[in-house]
Amino acid sequence: MKQSILAIKTLKEAPKDEESVNAILLTRAGFIDKLAAGIYSFLPLGLRTLRKIENIIREEMEALGAQEILMPALQPKENWAKTGRWDSLDVLFKLKGVGDKDFALGSTHEEIVSPLAKKIVLSYKDLPFALFQIQTKFRNEPRAKSGLLRGREFSMKDLYSFHANQVDLDKYYQQATQAYFKIFDRCGLGEATYLTAASGGSFSKYSHEFQTVSPAGEDTIFICNNCKKLAINKEIMNETPACPTCNGMGFDEAKAIEVGNIFKLGTKYSVPFELTFKDEKGQEQPVIMGCYGIGPSRLMGTIAEISHDEKGLIWPESVAPYKYHLLVLGDDEEVKAAADTLYEELIDNKLEVLYDDRSLPAGQKFAEADLIGLPWRLVISAKTLKEKSLEFKKRTDDNQNAKLIKITEAIKKLK
Repeated sequence: MKQSILAIKTLKEAPKDEESVNAILLTRAGFIDKLAAGIYSFLPLGLRTLRKIENIIREEMEALGAQEILMPALQPKENWAKTGRWDSLDVLFKLKGVGDKDFALGSTHEEIVSPLAKKIVLSYKDLPFALFQIQTKFRNEPRAKSGLLRGREFSMKDLYSFHANQVDLDKYYQQATQAYFKIFDRCGLGEATYLTAASGGSFSKYSHEFQTVSPAGEDTIFICNNCKKLAINKEIMNETPACPTCNGMGFDEAKAIEVGNIFKLGTKYSVPFELTFKDEKGQEQPVIMGCYGIGPSRLMGTIAEISHDEKGLIWPESVAPYKYHLLVLGDDEEVKAAADTLYEELIDNKLEVLYDDRSLPAGQKFAEADLIGLPWRLVISAKTLKEKSLEFKKRTDDNQNAKLIKITEAIKKLK
């Protein structure tokens, strides 16, 4: 992509109505644009990053054996009334349709997936199975703030599993836990993310969260300083004085961002919708369910919160909108021709590159490159061309650590 035609404009100053690091940096770098509190447009760079996060999640869900579907965001009141959440869920957006019919914009999809599964499950032979979607969710959030970390419209991956017995659910629950850690590792958050025991909220008595340590976090967690594998949410700390994994009694307190959660729903949603199956004896039994959520847009905001410096964003390669940022310096025709040729070669070799082909001062180009935060910077200038080379630098390296590589060898080395 040539930056001269890229549909973004970077900002030198922080937007006046944003306070969180992720909102400031993602807006300044041209990844997102705020429409209203908790409602953002994803611009070309931001959408590429969001799609990469979604694809990582999709790959790990499919590796779990889950099948992707897409359920409606517009949902009839009747489904929500069956579970009692039409009146009890205070973040539900409600609206009137033709004929004075009541609808909700989906904040979650238990009320939709349960009757859907009823059309699939007939006997124990149909179990287990799992369905997932990546869908836009809507919540009438009273405290829409913190950029992508707390929105009124946001993306969500929700996975639902269906089982004949508790043992099978417990087994899948553990497999889903490991899949989640693979996702966070691939997104560059693995070392900072902890499985966290928590209360179940409106879903179940107990649940688990995945919490990423960050000063921007709204949650307080207590990390076991013995096994360092589990944390406990502050809300249930009094009920769980020892680490459930190692029985350790020492904990380190930290602020954290909830980036995922998993619940053993049991029969909470299968019973209201009469989601049953016939067991081996021909007797009707309620299907046992689990649900597992990750917000790709929140994950994007979390990465921005923990992976940046004073210059701008620092994207992990796995989710960066482009891997390489090619800069041409000066207006010399020979230099420009060399950069154009290299850009075409990168494209031909299917290497992701953002090419700053604009006629701007070098300092401005470097500053914008640091702000956007692509993993690798390539520079061609009159100085490097004298050596028939280009300058090659990792985003996290200092300028003095930049290396020269021959232009003729660039493709081979970059691949």
